[in-house]
Amino acid sequence: MRSMLAAVRMPLMACLTAALALSGAIRAQTTISAPTGTKTLAATLNVYAFPGAGQVPTQQAQDETECYNWAVNETGNDPFHIAQQAAAQQQQAAQQQQQAEQSKSGSAVKGAVGGAAGGAVIGAIAGNAGRGAAIGAGVGAIGNRARATSQANQASQQAQQNQQAAAKLSAQQMDGFKKAFSACLEAKKYTVRF
Repeated sequence: MRSMLAAVRMPLMACLTAALALSGAIRAQTTISAPTGTKTLAATLNVYAFPGAGQVPTQQAQDETECYNWAVNETGNDPFHIAQQAAAQQQQAAQQQQQAEQSKSGSAVKGAVGGAAGGAVIGAIAGNAGRGAAIGAGVGAIGNRARATSQANQASQQAQQNQQAAAKLSAQQMDGFKKAFSACLEAKKYTVRF
């Protein structure tokens, strides 16, 4: 009987201990204040600064603003302008690609008209203008469509290369800015990572 009571008592004690620990954890969680939802200037830039000398949030905000302005002056790059430029360049590249695709439309018809005219002249010389026009139309449509497709592909590739180059430049500018911003914050006794 004692062994049966001991067998029941052990799991019961474990359950009570776990329940008490859980209620303590819940109580501890409710005493933690909720985040305010505001980001620091550094966090907005994906730069994380920890105050190493006990700086209060208002001092950190002032230091970040000073370092931001200093980094803009040192690098010549403002991250918010870099983002705007990147968005404009992406939009321009998308427009270039769209124009390249639109340049293909109607190219076969234009080629067919030109080919038919040329084929009719050659066909008239050979004795059958209708057949010459038909052959010329087919050849003109295929040739012009192939040319237009090739030109559109080249324009699309050029637009992609421009977009990649712009993205690389923006990333380099941001990296340079973040290095300068971080150096300034580190001089003010912050631990900084980006």
